[in-house]
Amino acid sequence: MTEPTARQQLSLLNDEPVAEAAADLLGVGRAAEQLAGLLVASRQATPFTLAIDAGWGTGKSSLMHLVDAELARATDVHTVWYNAWTSTGADALEGLIKSVLMRFERRLLRRAVQRVSERRTLVRAARVLSTLVAGPLGAGALVDELWNSLSVSPQARNEMRDAIRGLAEEWAAPSAVSPRKLLVVFIDDLDRCSEETVLAVCEAVKVYLDVPGLAFVIGCDRSVLGPNGLLRDLSPAGSAFMEKIFQTTYRIPLPDETGIEDFVRRCARDSGIHALLNADLISLIAARASRNPRRIKKLINGFVLEVGLNPLWRDLGTEALDTVIRTLLLQHLYPDFYQMLIGGGSLHGDVLSEFLTYRQVRRALRRVEVDGFSDVDLSRFFTEHEVRPPSQENPDTWDGALEALEAQLPSGFPALVTDRAFTTLIEDLMELSHFTELIQRLRLQPRFSMAEPSAVREPVAHGIEHFSGNGRGAPTEQTLEGMRILWIDDNPGSVEFIAQSMRLAGAEMTVVKDGTEAERQLAPGGWDLLISDITRGTDPDAGFNEVERLRGAAPYAGPVVFYTGRVTPARQRRAEQLGAFGITMSPHQLEQLAARAAAARRRPEV
Repeated sequence: MTEPTARQQLSLLNDEPVAEAAADLLGVGRAAEQLAGLLVASRQATPFTLAIDAGWGTGKSSLMHLVDAELARATDVHTVWYNAWTSTGADALEGLIKSVLMRFERRLLRRAVQRVSERRTLVRAARVLSTLVAGPLGAGALVDELWNSLSVSPQARNEMRDAIRGLAEEWAAPSAVSPRKLLVVFIDDLDRCSEETVLAVCEAVKVYLDVPGLAFVIGCDRSVLGPNGLLRDLSPAGSAFMEKIFQTTYRIPLPDETGIEDFVRRCARDSGIHALLNADLISLIAARASRNPRRIKKLINGFVLEVGLNPLWRDLGTEALDTVIRTLLLQHLYPDFYQMLIGGGSLHGDVLSEFLTYRQVRRALRRVEVDGFSDVDLSRFFTEHEVRPPSQENPDTWDGALEALEAQLPSGFPALVTDRAFTTLIEDLMELSHFTELIQRLRLQPRFSMAEPSAVREPVAHGIEHFSGNGRGAPTEQTLEGMRILWIDDNPGSVEFIAQSMRLAGAEMTVVKDGTEAERQLAPGGWDLLISDITRGTDPDAGFNEVERLRGAAPYAGPVVFYTGRVTPARQRRAEQLGAFGITMSPHQLEQLAARAAAARRRPEV
């Protein structure tokens, strides 16, 4: 890895779909070329629908744009794009049909309007003909007139398919010097739409536009549109209709290990952080981002913003960038461990030391020799976690002892200890001279962000509840409006920013520091959610005991969420025994749990 000698010139990566082969970092150009060739060769087989199937962020739009670029070279092949996400419900039906009609020549549209007018009442026909005679109309006006004529009643809509078929056949008809024309309609982002919009688009494709000369290429995640996804409430007849929409599907394969690591390198080079990443870190980014290109870009953009704008990193100087980039990797790729590291998530000193000692204990119990680690050290670690140490003379007790120990350790430890990329990252960090200073600085910062690092989180799916949302696709109805929330924490200042975020989402939020004040607040009733910490002072179970007491004394019987810096299997069991909505150390999960409580409050009782 190159040692940076000066602050790198950093830049953000865009997330726009690739539109030309030169920008194709994932090597899907060959697939685009072949798909375009198949579409052109199949023009006599129209109508048909091809699905480009892949998960979120894996290149559906880019592949479709590259196919479009290839089709531009073919003779008598035309394309039109329709983004389903830009319309809702019945508007999608009209929008898609009009988008297709706009691709036909104006003379054909005028003829179609005249044919339709001849079948209308005398008054209606006279009005249409006077409009046509009055002067030249643009394609948009002709399409509007045609739509208005064919959508006035169910009977008129029955004529729409025949009218569109006649238009398409006339437009696509071959001549002595040219082949049959082909119109390829690209529909993107269908899996991000509501059920109503999905059904409207599919109705347009199958009922009205299923005519010769038209081929549809639809980008979507088929699993989202399946019976276990967005359309899970469809009737059997509706499900059968959806099955007829797609004649064939191309599933985009995930890039192989070499391909995705090359992608990471290209993104790192374009953003300016390439000198800070060695081969191990590149492999780590690729693996932890699940080989998802969009997640990789978001992760690298997160690095760029943090390194460039956060004064905490900037003040360390360029010689500490190596430490900064690894710490940011830990923050984004292992957020739970990072939160424990900077937030005091260990009851027994430092969580990093606790994890490393746990790894030594596992090795010792598996009879792997550990330098500098004695039986005394092993017994001390068990005792500190209030677990009986295993008998050194009876190896049969070791597995049971380890299981009991892991119940008292953070839930992620058993998986992390077998994650070679994680352990290598930790070992690298501990060898860097600035790491201790950096962690000390981070622990002095307020833990205020309601959002976890976004680079490796899945996108918001339908039904996931967020405090609020203003953009399309974000469920704006899931807010905390009207919620009365009481939060018990012996350090109220540490949760104030999160509490304020809930207030902005519509909640009436009160934060108190102990059970006595909580009981006084709860006495009059009317509270919708109780949030509680767990450890207070030297008592690791204070929050649990307090909630149990409050439930027993009957001042509060509603939903409870435990928000803590340390989640263990034992704590998860205790929270479940108390009937809690959940236990979390994640601000984002706390957001979801609060929204669940809000949704349950609004739901009418059966």
